[in-house]
Amino acid sequence: STELCLLPALTGLLQPLPGPSGPGPAEVGLGALPAELRAVVRALVGDLDALFTALGLREESFAVGALSRVIAAELASYAPARNRRRMATNKASVVFVDRTLDLAGAVGHHGDSLAEKILSVLPKLPGHKTDVMVNMVELTALQTTDETCSIIAPGCLAQPNDPAAKALWESFMYLKQKEAVMEARRHLVEAASRENLPIKMSMGEVTPEQLSSYIQLFRNNLKALENHCGLLQLVLATVQTLKHPQTSKWDNFLAFERLLLQTIGESEMPSVLNQLLPMIKSYNERTKDDYTCEDFLILLVYMYSVVGEIKSGKELDAAEEEVKKALVKAICDEPEPSPVLRKIT
Repeated sequence: STELCLLPALTGLLQPLPGPSGPGPAEVGLGALPAELRAVVRALVGDLDALFTALGLREESFAVGALSRVIAAELASYAPARNRRRMATNKASVVFVDRTLDLAGAVGHHGDSLAEKILSVLPKLPGHKTDVMVNMVELTALQTTDETCSIIAPGCLAQPNDPAAKALWESFMYLKQKEAVMEARRHLVEAASRENLPIKMSMGEVTPEQLSSYIQLFRNNLKALENHCGLLQLVLATVQTLKHPQTSKWDNFLAFERLLLQTIGESEMPSVLNQLLPMIKSYNERTKDDYTCEDFLILLVYMYSVVGEIKSGKELDAAEEEVKKALVKAICDEPEPSPVLRKIT
């Protein structure tokens, strides 16, 4: 017996269901959805059936959330799926969960994971959704200050043929950031020692500059580069993440979220919104450490997700109105709105 948990978090599936004038969430069927969303749901059901056919599964479906119920019902009535269930020998329970029921999980900055920071701040590897580009210029003799230098092919996180790199990536996921960075240094020192490179092990806190100095030892040794290329890509990803301006903002997000969780029980929502208001700044007023419009939208989604039921009233209406005004002004003042802001407006 197998358990699969599927979160329909695809962009096409995060669309609003019919409002108060339409059927209630419990009554929503495929026919009540917009045509574009219906097509996405049917395509997802077809893909799931193909996956379950390949696995030889006879599934029993469970759903949490309105959209998940629609998908589970569509899969249950899908003709090819009915035929497959009659023939399949392996049993499985499939749980569909609406990701919109846990928006705090989707927008929160959780824990102290180096892997999550690397995946969040480094640019995506072209053609991939779950891997990033690692700038490899530091391993060459090329002298350039252009961070987007495209002469040298980028590195990435996926290193299936390098056991040391795979072990290091797992430590990035499971250890706290401080411990993970120390693990990166240890792997690098061991690799340099095996190649007889003149490395001096230093104790204490690991800095990006220290890791960079160790990486430089490999630069003029082609055999060492080839032997440890996967490991070097992960350590470079670490250095570039620790130096990235978005990393300090990540820590600010995490601190704000923890503070919010501590105070939200004692403070009413209007007072929390009033504390947030002075932090909303237009483009010309912002420094690199200030929150952008997208950052505030993320914070607001997180706040309203964790606070639960909110007592409505004049004080809340007034606080929300002030935040709306400030946010609208900030969005309108953006010289080049991001794709997310353009889509929203």
